[in-house]
Amino acid sequence: MTSMSRSEVDADITATLGLVPEFFAAVPDAFVESEWQSFKQLMLSETAIPNKYKELIGLGVSGATRCRYCMYYHSEAARLFGATEEEINEAAMVAKTSMGWSTYLNSLHFDYEKFTEEFDRITEHVRSQMAAM
Repeated sequence: MTSMSRSEVDADITATLGLVPEFFAAVPDAFVESEWQSFKQLMLSETAIPNKYKELIGLGVSGATRCRYCMYYHSEAARLFGATEEEINEAAMVAKTSMGWSTYLNSLHFDYEKFTEEFDRITEHVRSQMAAM
């Protein structure tokens, strides 16, 4: 693969996004092509996970890490890719619940082996219930 110049990368970013955002303009020349290609292929292209779901995942992670830049980006991108306000709200609730249980489980040092054993039993039970439907 031939390497793109900075101006070619900037032109591709502009063609895709309408401008070169400051956060991409600040990426050193040696890395901008790989960073842009990675971003474009993972976050802007349809992959195994539809874009709407990727953005809802990103929103949950953003809330957990408390990154206001990421929260804004992922909530707006989720809307752009068709997420409803109800889906955005639910994604935030799932993240909240996951973080809460993570804090509880880790704070009390529950036995990991026992946890996975119990959860395997739970999934086996739920699968059998689903199969009976």
